[in-house]
Amino acid sequence: MNIYNTLSRKIEKFIPNEEGKVKMYTCGPTVYHYAHIGNLRNYIMEDILEKSLNYLGYKVDRVMNITDVGHLSSDSDSGEDKMLKGAKREKKSVLEIADFYTEAFFKDCQKLNIKKPDKVVKATSCIDEYIKIIEGLLKKEYAYISNGNVYFDTTKLNDYYVLTNHKEDEMVVGVRNGVEEDQNKKNQADFVLWFTKSKFEDQELKWNSPWGLGYPGWHIECSGIALKYLGEYLDIHCGGVDNIFPHHTNEIAQSESYLGHKWCNYWVHNEHLNDKTGKMSKSKGEFLTISLLEEKGINPLAYRYFCLQSHYRKTLLFTFEALEKAQNTYNKLKNKIANLKIDNNEQLEENIIEKYKEQFKKAIENDMNTSLMLTTLYDVLKENTNNKTKIKIIEILDEVLSLDLLKKEKIDQELLLKINELIEKRNIAKQNKNYEEADKIRNELEKMHVIIKDTREKTIFEIR
Repeated sequence: MNIYNTLSRKIEKFIPNEEGKVKMYTCGPTVYHYAHIGNLRNYIMEDILEKSLNYLGYKVDRVMNITDVGHLSSDSDSGEDKMLKGAKREKKSVLEIADFYTEAFFKDCQKLNIKKPDKVVKATSCIDEYIKIIEGLLKKEYAYISNGNVYFDTTKLNDYYVLTNHKEDEMVVGVRNGVEEDQNKKNQADFVLWFTKSKFEDQELKWNSPWGLGYPGWHIECSGIALKYLGEYLDIHCGGVDNIFPHHTNEIAQSESYLGHKWCNYWVHNEHLNDKTGKMSKSKGEFLTISLLEEKGINPLAYRYFCLQSHYRKTLLFTFEALEKAQNTYNKLKNKIANLKIDNNEQLEENIIEKYKEQFKKAIENDMNTSLMLTTLYDVLKENTNNKTKIKIIEILDEVLSLDLLKKEKIDQELLLKINELIEKRNIAKQNKNYEEADKIRNELEKMHVIIKDTREKTIFEIR
């Protein structure tokens, strides 16, 4: 497999530390609110990556964190904890907020056919691990204590900006607007490893530590969880491009300083989903969720299909028009596949199956090119072979694509009743030569994604 490595800034051949096995860490959600569809594009990419590695024969051990403490509203280790912000907004405890939105996140993942990672770890469950790492960094003099907080000293590193290829004077304090420098730091780029009661007195979750009652910084959580569950050598670390600096930059700094050797070989980052105003973000107020898409009649898997049409390293522009177009294409694809009828006498053509397995493999190896993966699927449908062979290939490819291509949809009985009622009303309107009313009903059905066709015998319909 060839994949783009942010660390080297080029496409590289993927070679894991241990033959046939991949240790993969993915940054999970901060569970203070619903995930928006921009967040979920990232998890779709990571899901495709894991399933692609499985397709190529690798056994993937994947770990993901749940940030339920310590992620501040500023990337410069200042501002309010996002979890505390969510708790205040909804007048609940931080843990109640965390449990509710963790469950909501995985419900969204289920709707998108995103496989739950092998290990999902709450940040609050690994406090002892963070303390152990921080103690090691203080002992090695990579960290210092200032005004009760523990900071990582970035000047102790020869190349703190190894992941970004920047110079210190080119970097801002943080990647979000309105960030102020923490005056307790020795240097602008230093970051917090542990907060104590000297700061953020209203913090709900606190633990005893050698430095006083407090809580961990955001960046130490991922290092601690990854080290605990995947060991000292990591193959792949994933996240969105906004994680590159400072989060992943800080993870490398603290992890490799603590370990004394290189930590992760491949860093894979997903580009943003933008709307007409720019990057989709919770900080703007209103944002699109999977539930909101469903309310507008969009199948979550049509959104997955929409994402797969674009390469993960390209910014994807979201509009409802583009998404509805993707849904129509997805529905037509499903209908084509549903119309493949198998003859009992058909035999699997193994050479054709192998041909398309190899074509799909090349699409994966080409920096996980999901657009080429979909092209392979359409090539199968055009192939001069029997339907039994086509369905077998589609079944194999959908293990990675996860678009439920062979799943028969169940029509909701209430919806079916509503459709038939409208068709009957339209037929009566036509009989009475009330064509304006008939057209109005047809338009109403189309808004429900129901396409009707008049035949000699009766009016038939298709749900798209």
